[in-house]
Amino acid sequence: MRRSRITAYVTSLLLAVGFALTGAATAQASGTAAATGYVALGDSYASGVGAGSYISSSGDCLRSTKAYPYLWAAAHSPSSFDFTACSGARTGDVLANQLGPLSSSTGFVSLSIGGNDAGFADVMTTCVLQSDSGCLSRIATAKAYVDSTLPGQLDSVYSAISSKAPAAHVVVLGYPRFYKLGAACLGLSDTKRAAINDAADYLDSAIAKRAADHGFTFGDVRSTFTGHELCSGSAWLHSLNLLNITESYHPTAAGHFGGYLPVFTSAA
Repeated sequence: MRRSRITAYVTSLLLAVGFALTGAATAQASGTAAATGYVALGDSYASGVGAGSYISSSGDCLRSTKAYPYLWAAAHSPSSFDFTACSGARTGDVLANQLGPLSSSTGFVSLSIGGNDAGFADVMTTCVLQSDSGCLSRIATAKAYVDSTLPGQLDSVYSAISSKAPAAHVVVLGYPRFYKLGAACLGLSDTKRAAINDAADYLDSAIAKRAADHGFTFGDVRSTFTGHELCSGSAWLHSLNLLNITESYHPTAAGHFGGYLPVFTSAA
């Protein structure tokens, strides 16, 4: 009789634990299922400058239907999709203008930001127009900014995202290297090309560290763009385009589809 009571007690305890665990798992799954909206934040590399097919209502933000956020949303049908990335955006612009759609129902967030803060456009202008030494000097200034100031600016953005969308899985996309080195190619010197690639690596490393410290996933696109840099013969980046300066040094539609989209899809 005593053994029967013990058996019954243990059985009841195991059933109770089982129900508790099942209930917790169900609640967790429900919470995850509820947070399914997708918000795409960031700069021109997120909005799709260079990909064409711009959404007319996006104005100067130049959001493209061929940009990786739009392509991902079309393939995965999130419960909602808000595309607020904007050409020329810096970290302060994300904080001021792009975070409105974030909420507890946001399940995914993508973001590329930091290049404009570090002076991307001015670096490229300097390297195109000035000597090797002028280019290297400007890149050194950009690296110093990445060391001293950019981490704090990224922290502000990342913390704001976590605060407004606590259930979201956040994927921070980096930037590709621009040039295939050692290839015969008109334009910038090998010294400039190598320095620009090194600067991209430097920026990506800083962004990846801050993302990791906030529990975000870093999407490294350098591997997918390998073999498709400028001077590769199969570039997924626009070179200098005097007829459309804005698109210069930005990914093409193929760059978004073949370079960014697979990385984001895997990370999401």
